[in-house]
Amino acid sequence: MSQAAHHPLPDNPWEKWGWAFASIWLFFLVFPISATLDADAPSLAKAFTLTCIAGFAVANVLGYSHRRSTWVSLGLMVALALATVPVIGIDVISFTPYVAILSALELPAPAWKWAVGLWAAVPMLSLLDIDGFPTYFFLMLWPVILGGVMLRLFGEREQVAYAARSEFALVSERERVARDVHDVLGHSLTALSVKAELAARLVDLDPERAKEELESIQATARQALAEVRATVGGLRAGNLEAELAAAPRVLADAGITATVVGDVADTDPRHRALMAWVLRESVTNVVRHARARSVVIELGPDGIAVTDDGAGCDGPEGNGLRGMRERVSGAGGTLEVSPGTPGTRVRVALP
Repeated sequence: MSQAAHHPLPDNPWEKWGWAFASIWLFFLVFPISATLDADAPSLAKAFTLTCIAGFAVANVLGYSHRRSTWVSLGLMVALALATVPVIGIDVISFTPYVAILSALELPAPAWKWAVGLWAAVPMLSLLDIDGFPTYFFLMLWPVILGGVMLRLFGEREQVAYAARSEFALVSERERVARDVHDVLGHSLTALSVKAELAARLVDLDPERAKEELESIQATARQALAEVRATVGGLRAGNLEAELAAAPRVLADAGITATVVGDVADTDPRHRALMAWVLRESVTNVVRHARARSVVIELGPDGIAVTDDGAGCDGPEGNGLRGMRERVSGAGGTLEVSPGTPGTRVRVALP
């Protein structure tokens, strides 16, 4: 699924509030209005020119309402501005900043760049020695165009940054789901395997106990399915009390004795969910790889430690341990895996 389907880009602010921006700057239409009123022209021509100026103002405001109307509005503005030439003459250039800023902010790429370049060239008309053309018109027009271009570029940069942040959030969420599913399935499948082996050994020696183990397998499978669904939906959080109660049972099924030092009440409530994940993954690793006879689980206000008397921690880190390290690091803690005497000690220190 595409990133846009999860994180749509923010709306263009000029489509939402551009009409207010345009309305404020309509004040400067006082110059063509004044030129119309001072012109030596028939009253009917003046009235027509003032109507064109009013239409220009309306088209300018509407041009910011939606980008699909920008081309129409821009065309109307140019036509209406040219219609005032018979009365105000060269003062028609006072409309240029309006069409320039609308082009810079609202036209689609790459058309806006060509349009802005066209309007920026208007001051070059001074080279034609047109009567009344202000030689230094560029001092008014170019700063306005530059401001519009900067606003456009900053807006596009912001959209790119927003898209990047959204993509990063999506990748982070995928990694979270992958870690959680790995932890849930790894623990549950390990427990199922141990229980199945135990049931197979007991089926002839103790049928009733074997039946209990098979029923436990069914319950564990249902619980694993529910946990995977909740994990994918982002609803599952680790429960330290539940994991602390389940760990000795899972270890006992594998023939491993468990000793718990400390209590949930001794731990920092902020980190209990994380410590539950650490305990679950550590127990899973012991059952899978350690070939241990006993495990000691230590709880304290600054973290958790799981120590076994198994075969040691030779070999590279697996996905489970890497996922555990990422979780701990994200919480500002540290994870240390060190050899025991014998066995392995997994120690997580949290702030």
